[in-house]
Amino acid sequence: MSEFANLCIGFAKRCVKLKCDSIFICTFVCNKGGLMDEWKDIIVTDTLGVIRTDIEEEYLAHLFCLGGTCKFVFNGKEFELHPGDLSIVRRRSMIEKIRPADDFQCKIIYAKPGFIELSTPQSNYATKGQLSLFNNPIIHLTPEQQIVCKRDFDILEQRIKDTEHRFYRETLINAMQTAILDFFDFHARFYGESDISAQNASIMNRFLSMLEEGAYREHREVTYYADRLCVTSKYLSEVSKKASGYAANYWINRYTALDISRQLRNKSLTFVQISDMFGFSSPAYFSRYVQQNLGVKPSDYRE
Repeated sequence: MSEFANLCIGFAKRCVKLKCDSIFICTFVCNKGGLMDEWKDIIVTDTLGVIRTDIEEEYLAHLFCLGGTCKFVFNGKEFELHPGDLSIVRRRSMIEKIRPADDFQCKIIYAKPGFIELSTPQSNYATKGQLSLFNNPIIHLTPEQQIVCKRDFDILEQRIKDTEHRFYRETLINAMQTAILDFFDFHARFYGESDISAQNASIMNRFLSMLEEGAYREHREVTYYADRLCVTSKYLSEVSKKASGYAANYWINRYTALDISRQLRNKSLTFVQISDMFGFSSPAYFSRYVQQNLGVKPSDYRE
């Protein structure tokens, strides 16, 4: 199955009735073989729940709210989408507790990270913008920007369907790149320029990418990440503090705690299995870690 649930990435967990176009796009992208199978890298839909939950975390999500509201928790903070908002989630592990209203309507681009990287123009703003979205994944669009955003989504949807085009791959990448440049523009106008340097933003993004890939399951010491980024532990923590307001150790524990809480809700796993999954020396140490970082005992998740 397939994927732009890397925020949402979480958003795809709540199913809404599928419309015909959404079904066409999902079926076409996911089930065709050969060349077409390559383009399950991107889906445009107006429905949450198109992506199977077992693979949705492979995807990044750009969600344009058309009506109603949707609450969710991202990076430990609660956000609420309103009509005209664009939400871009690049850190899928940070999203939880998604609660769309009954009248919630949206358009979503689900895309794999590799396809987004291929389509993203080389720009220092891309690095800074990605970091800014980590702190706040919502952009409030003006009426004029909403028109542009809807056009970008519609063009991508049309390009996905135009499988007979002799330059199908190129047109799809071009359409995604245009959308990304418009998203850059929306973000820059709404949030302004970040005062963090491009070099430090790159360090922070690479640090978060390692955490996103699950390195914390085996490595929860700052020195491990600093060594791979070719900086000192002190410098990495200083960059993290300036970029996000928290030291590097906070993010290591934050990713670990969120992952552990998800595993604890999976009742098919024993506490010993989860403890081993995260490399704890003993179940007792694992239990202490859970209580210190989640504020509850592991058994509280099973009651």
